[in-house]
Amino acid sequence: MASNARLDHRNPLVIDTHELGRRPGALQRLTREIDAPRDLGIQGVIGVPEGAPVELDLRLESVMEGVLVTGTARAATEGECVRCLEPVELELEADFQEMFSYPDADDRGRVIAEPGDDAEDDEDRLYIEDGLIDLEPVLRDAVVLALPMQPVCQDDCPGLCSECGVRLADDPEHHHDAVDIRWAALQGLAGPMTDGEKDEMSGADAGVDEKQEK
Repeated sequence: MASNARLDHRNPLVIDTHELGRRPGALQRLTREIDAPRDLGIQGVIGVPEGAPVELDLRLESVMEGVLVTGTARAATEGECVRCLEPVELELEADFQEMFSYPDADDRGRVIAEPGDDAEDDEDRLYIEDGLIDLEPVLRDAVVLALPMQPVCQDDCPGLCSECGVRLADDPEHHHDAVDIRWAALQGLAGPMTDGEKDEMSGADAGVDEKQEK
């Protein structure tokens, strides 16, 4: 995917390939630590905090079409358990491999066609720009694929009580007495009677006894 903006060599995720050269088979290994860019991860779920250290182990290989980059990113991630909403911290290790293609050029190395002019699939390709490659989109994709879509604090996390919201892992014996909904409407009638109600009941019982004696 070609970019209209020129790459900044001061960006730690921009790699200079001039030292590697264009001889097929040439290799270069790089190790660097960078500050995580903003929104590195699954937004609102889990990710690497902005500015947190990210370790990169990179292997650059010159091939006929461009530069093949193989690497591993390691970082600590923070998120929230989807079951009990407690904080979650996971160690991330994301592997990636991506081809960065040379733009078409004449025998003097001058670009004669902008990437994407002649092929529809150019939109999905990454290009080397003035000897520089941008690893940020590759890193972002790798991190998202390596992270869990539904992080949990532990595999058997029981979550929260559906009735009161208490964290069940903190109280394994927690429960609520079940009430048969067929009797729920009668619960209000089961309360203690007032003195007046008792007198009325007594009077009714007395009347019944008199009728029976007659």
